[in-house]
Amino acid sequence: MIREFKHKGLERFFTRDDPRGCPAHTARIGRILDRLNAAAKPKDMDLPGYRFHRLKGNRANTHSVMVSGNLRITFEWDGEDAVRVNLEDYH
Repeated sequence: MIREFKHKGLERFFTRDDPRGCPAHTARIGRILDRLNAAAKPKDMDLPGYRFHRLKGNRANTHSVMVSGNLRITFEWDGEDAVRVNLEDYH
């Protein structure tokens, strides 16, 4: 379950279906967020086409799935919840 968002536009899109704070690709972002909200563990996001992986270095607790190009939804895991869910280009 998603407990906390870092990206306020992403939170508004997820909770109110308001896409103003998100770039294009809202359909894919919506599918990723729905799946993340239903996930019981980070590995549940390891689906074909999502390019799920754990980041390295000082972001070793952060997981990532691809939206498009360099755009990613990143999140950390705390217990059974996704926290600090963000939409970013960290490349």
